[in-house]
Amino acid sequence: MGESTQPTGVLLVQLGTPAAPTTAAVRRYLREFLGDPRVLDINALGRWMLLNAIILPFRSPRSAAQYRTVWTDEGSPLLVFSRALARGVGDALGSGYRVELGMRYGDPSLASALDALVAADVSRIVVLPLFPQEAGSSSGSASQRVLELAGARWDVPELVSLGPFPEDEGFIEASAEVAAPQLRDFQADHLLLSYHGLPERQVRRSDPSRAHCLVGESCCDAIGPVNRHCYRAHCFATSRALIGALALDPERVSTSFQSRLGRTPWIRPFTDERLPELHAQGVRRLAVMCPSFVADCLETLEEIGVRAREQWAALGGEALELIPCVNAHPRFVRGLADRIRRSTPA
Repeated sequence: MGESTQPTGVLLVQLGTPAAPTTAAVRRYLREFLGDPRVLDINALGRWMLLNAIILPFRSPRSAAQYRTVWTDEGSPLLVFSRALARGVGDALGSGYRVELGMRYGDPSLASALDALVAADVSRIVVLPLFPQEAGSSSGSASQRVLELAGARWDVPELVSLGPFPEDEGFIEASAEVAAPQLRDFQADHLLLSYHGLPERQVRRSDPSRAHCLVGESCCDAIGPVNRHCYRAHCFATSRALIGALALDPERVSTSFQSRLGRTPWIRPFTDERLPELHAQGVRRLAVMCPSFVADCLETLEEIGVRAREQWAALGGEALELIPCVNAHPRFVRGLADRIRRSTPA
């Protein structure tokens, strides 16, 4: 028998974005996003009431205004950068692969991406969620949805799922190559690594012992059997890897968490509370990286690039420099292509 000429399918999974920076489009997006029981992991009635009585009426117009500050002529920055990444990975892999981008929420949908790969008669599908650190509400939700969609087909495609990459060489080296010249030119006093936050209850759910995560200050100092699925531990692992790759003094780097929602306890320290602490310690020129995102988006460009910068100026800080995400950086593209090839040996 001859070798198969079928290409290998690749599904790059991103979180998602509204179709437009309007209240109606943002409302549709938030309904799908925050209606996910893995994201708002409370009882169904409480989730419905919170979503429809508070979040959608009040957050939708506010978020739409924020999106308008970062929207480009080509559309949502997240979608623009993610499409560029998908093109780059496709070019790097070559003709034996077919790469599609799918959004967990919004368009292009995971369903449409799977349809395109099946229509291309791929031999198998490599699923790669673009979330460096593992979390049930991001990579977990994406993987669950892909399995549901694939399993609902009469002919179920073969799936190869790739996991998180908090210390992946390609990701860390690309991040360092982006950051190093900017840090040098900006002459930062301090580097803040700001990650997306999570409710504490979600972190504890990933601890099978129920006796390690968030119990002591050293719980994220290393990754072991009990915290190998812990998002916070993955974030600190990324921080350690970046400090090493950038050859920085650990005393001039700190880790924090942004984007919290609601009044339940979220993982600490909080980015907006870390800023006044850093200013009080004498930091005046602050650089910020957001290594839980591979593509610049609302949370990087607006939350940090606009709101955090305004907060820093109000505190009396001299300057705040936002360092871009890896986006479609060639080293990141090459690293993803290498991971995909290794997952499907000839």
